[in-house]
Amino acid sequence: MPLFAILVAALAIGFEQLVQWKYGPMGILAFVVFSIGLKAKNTTISGIGAVALVMLLAQSG
Repeated sequence: MPLFAILVAALAIGFEQLVQWKYGPMGILAFVVFSIGLKAKNTTISGIGAVALVMLLAQSG
């Protein structure tokens, strides 16, 4: 179980660094809002974060 938690944490940190590197502060803010919404089980907050991430992804493509 601890190995699984470490692996998940490493993947999350890696993804967060990738978002920050590619999309800057707005990307990290959107990722944080999305994460907070998921942890709080609040669909409105997670939806706002997801929409912001999608808008950043669509803008770069």
